[in-house]
Amino acid sequence: MNAKETKQFAITDVHLTNYFKYVLSYHFVKLAMLIALFGAIVVFMGQDRYIIIEKYVINIISGKDNKSLQNTNYELIDASIILTNNEKFEYDITFSETVFEIPDSTQCDNIPLELRFDCYPEDGVTELSCRKRGCCWNPLSEQIYIAKPVLYYPYCYYSKNWSLYKYENFSKNGNDFSGFLKQTKSSYYKNDLPLIKIESSTIDDSILRVKIYDPIKKRYEPTWPLRADPEPFLKKNVNAKYKFDIDNIKPGFKVHRTSDDTVIFDSIDVGGFIFADQFLQISGLLPTHNIYGIGEHQANLKLNTNWKMFTLFNRDQPPTEDANLYGSHPFYLVMENSGKSHGVLFLNSNAMDVILQPSPAVTFRTIGGIFDIYFFLGPSPADVIRQYSEIVGKPFFPPYWSLGFHLCRYGYGSLEKTKEVWNRTIAAGIPFDTQWNDLDYMDKNNDFTYNPNKFKDLPRFVKEIHSRGMHYIPLIDAGISGSENKGSYPPYDEGVKEDVLIKDEATGQPFSGKVWNFVSTAWPDFTNPKTQDYYYHMMNNIYNSFAYDGAWIDMNEPSNFYDGLKNGCSRNKLDYPPYVPNVVGGKLATKTVCMNAKHYLGIHYDLHNTYGTSQAVVTNYALKKIRQKRPFIISRSTWVGHGHYAGHWTGDVYSTWSDLKMSIPAILSFGFYQIPMIGADICGFNGNTTASLCNRWMQLGAFYPFSRNHNSDDTIEQDPVAMGDLVVKSSKRAFTIRYWLLPYLYTLFFRAHQFGETVARPLFFEFSNESSTYDIDTQFLWGSSLMIIPVLEENKVEVVAYLPRGLWYNIHTKESTYALGLHYMLNAPLDTIPLMIRGGSILPAQKPADTTTSSRKNNFELLVTLDHEKMAKGELYWDDGDSLDSIKNGQFTWLYFTVENNTLSSSKAKESSYNEKMILDKIQVWGVTTNVSRVFLNDREIRFEYDSIKDCLNVDNLQVDLREKFLFSWIYADK
Repeated sequence: MNAKETKQFAITDVHLTNYFKYVLSYHFVKLAMLIALFGAIVVFMGQDRYIIIEKYVINIISGKDNKSLQNTNYELIDASIILTNNEKFEYDITFSETVFEIPDSTQCDNIPLELRFDCYPEDGVTELSCRKRGCCWNPLSEQIYIAKPVLYYPYCYYSKNWSLYKYENFSKNGNDFSGFLKQTKSSYYKNDLPLIKIESSTIDDSILRVKIYDPIKKRYEPTWPLRADPEPFLKKNVNAKYKFDIDNIKPGFKVHRTSDDTVIFDSIDVGGFIFADQFLQISGLLPTHNIYGIGEHQANLKLNTNWKMFTLFNRDQPPTEDANLYGSHPFYLVMENSGKSHGVLFLNSNAMDVILQPSPAVTFRTIGGIFDIYFFLGPSPADVIRQYSEIVGKPFFPPYWSLGFHLCRYGYGSLEKTKEVWNRTIAAGIPFDTQWNDLDYMDKNNDFTYNPNKFKDLPRFVKEIHSRGMHYIPLIDAGISGSENKGSYPPYDEGVKEDVLIKDEATGQPFSGKVWNFVSTAWPDFTNPKTQDYYYHMMNNIYNSFAYDGAWIDMNEPSNFYDGLKNGCSRNKLDYPPYVPNVVGGKLATKTVCMNAKHYLGIHYDLHNTYGTSQAVVTNYALKKIRQKRPFIISRSTWVGHGHYAGHWTGDVYSTWSDLKMSIPAILSFGFYQIPMIGADICGFNGNTTASLCNRWMQLGAFYPFSRNHNSDDTIEQDPVAMGDLVVKSSKRAFTIRYWLLPYLYTLFFRAHQFGETVARPLFFEFSNESSTYDIDTQFLWGSSLMIIPVLEENKVEVVAYLPRGLWYNIHTKESTYALGLHYMLNAPLDTIPLMIRGGSILPAQKPADTTTSSRKNNFELLVTLDHEKMAKGELYWDDGDSLDSIKNGQFTWLYFTVENNTLSSSKAKESSYNEKMILDKIQVWGVTTNVSRVFLNDREIRFEYDSIKDCLNVDNLQVDLREKFLFSWIYADK
């Protein structure tokens, strides 16, 4: 009986938590008893206002013997709301022939709590609803009705032999597997796939792909990321670091690390594999609790595995704990007990929950698409991230100027106020590169316009900005106005004409919501190939008015002030699926577009999480074509592979000490996702900051990869000058160091772009043999050499820092510490952020200036910090900082530096050409513990200074062209 119908129930003067109907295929007597019981309940409804009936039904059907429930077909209807007098509701009923077996005690009782996998993820589990799914029931309580307010050990869990599929007709050759899973039973969820194909394929010796999909009918797979090499994965006979295994009986698979036989993922020994049309679930046992990633969320860097759920569904949501935020990155990294690392990408863009539990184990639960899983075997965490970049793409190479300090506010309100803040920041002597404007520069809050009154001289101001070697970036919201007079607003008129706007499923007209536009909002469909040129023309039109230098794309989750349409979304299976992940607001369309809205490539239900990235792709194309220079884009919404096109800021953070602290794990996590151009709004966006908080935040923000101060219109001014003398002093000191080290930072971005490396990185990336680093997220590194140790508590002038084993130098005092992998107390005066340089480093630097345009004209420096063996190494990449194809055209200089046997030497990493001189003026060598008697440059003796108190050797006025090889050496006095 597979008929489907919708009925109305009117219930008067009674509150029911569960309304149910059974259809029994046999056990006639049991059916009669049920009918009699139901009749008795109806008789007593007028007298009894609150009735819980499931316990009695279970007793009648099963008594003390659950076997009588076996092979029973039924459908349970759960009402998730409490009805009041005369209230009516519609409920979609599907009658299905579900065959299930109640597991006996041997299949349930011996499963430890931490190994129980939730069989009933919806709220309101009861014994009846649990057993209906053929699962184990053990509530650890005598309650009849148990709601599930928090994630915890499940009352209802899968038995040892629970499965819906079995393998048949498969072949395996090494790690390459192809086979079919045939359905043997039905899940609770509608439209289980009767046949599934599973394939494993060897990508290279460290990357394994496992794909589980419908071999009969193609289902949605994400458009992005686009692989640089579109050829199929065909590698064979590689010496793989992994081993792929299956069980001939149970569905699932295991992936082992061959070097030590560590099982990094085991989906065989857990239940719950489901592949229904709108409910897909797979769980896997993991080797350790050291798990990172699964963004975007506000959480510690090392994730909590004690029953923690992370929901991935892009939403305009200020960062708060346990909420789905602006981006979705279904990727995690694990540090194994051996110190080796691996990563897993679950490439599925539909709304999903990812659950970590203390087994340790992970469950991916999504509502569309397929299972497409990539395993990255490392073995170091840096190797994992590099391997991940081979699949999702490597980060874009930012223009040099974008590494400077950026300043913005929503609520300047006028060009005059913008200029006032811009001028006073320059006058204060704070290094400063880029002025931004938020929404208030637009005319009626409409994209591709500027206010003709309050910002009428914006084009002239942008020219003034450029004349000082500075840059300008405006906001571009994802939505455009949908209610201007015909012929008065080209973005909408052209969008309709070119048919490149997202459509309402019911009317076929542009989908109409509401964001900042005065009346209504429509959204470009960035999946339509025609949108690329449409967006270029819109961006070029406004560029012809004022020549902006980059793009800030916002509200692109996409955000909507309505829940779908003005009157909500229609009742359909996309907006109201059988299972809704734990999204803020409880509905998929909360503050976004209806899920049944139509794009060129499909329905919004599938494309929602990729919308922001699709805008970044098109914006990147337009900027390249308009400016003929490297594009610089910062986006709020992100998805897998986003960093290839744009950077990200962490959204509307609050001006609190907690948000200051939580910005560090957020920034480090985005490095995992190949989005190294990342920062938080310095001093916070929402709420009023304080001088104390902003002081410490400016110090930390000076070492965000993307460094911008930005806040809201309903808060106090918080640019550094507005916050007072202490904040100005701290800002100048911290940003002067940043600008001094920009050649080092630029080189890190080059390596990220070329090799998929991180820029800001956690300590365990460099010190994976020290397990004490695995949960540190209050300090971090630039590359391998510079450690940033911010003050994260009010009124503190000291900070406790972990220093990994080795020699470390205080950047402010030049004092060295030979650390033993312990915590140390460091001084942190109010105007100072503690910074440590790792022994064995060579950092390229440049005399700082007020802008990057000016600093690039200054001479270079090399800072050498010797390790305990008196050795060091470093690197410098240099080009003109803005050209599109510098690397491709060989127009750069890429150098390696090494120190060995008291000699600093340079060598070219790759033959290339760069036409401008690169003058090395100064060298500092720290950690020279013996008096120096003589110093030579290319066998020519030169003058020097040696500080025996600070153990520093200093030489300046060298005038060496770095494009040529050189040798710099010194001789100790006792030689």
